[in-house]
Amino acid sequence: MHDVAKDANLYIRVEQSIKDQAEDVFSNLGMTVTEAVNIFLYKAIIVGGLPFDVRLSAPNTETREALCEVEQMKKDSSLGKAYTDVDEMMRELLQ
Repeated sequence: MHDVAKDANLYIRVEQSIKDQAEDVFSNLGMTVTEAVNIFLYKAIIVGGLPFDVRLSAPNTETREALCEVEQMKKDSSLGKAYTDVDEMMRELLQ
């Protein structure tokens, strides 16, 4: 990265192990943590937000289908048997 006069400081607190690991990664890329943070900030400005996806973990297709199946079974008891006793359920499953 080229040298540009800096007129502002940014102070952040991170876990020491995270800082150390980041320094290793960025060092291998030939840059400092400061340079990496500047790249992050420039990119955030360019894209108008975080320069990567941030989202809650969503269930995969199989899990979503299973959840829908459970909802259907709750509405229509003829689709499956409900258990209140885990031992009973396991006995029937293992028969």
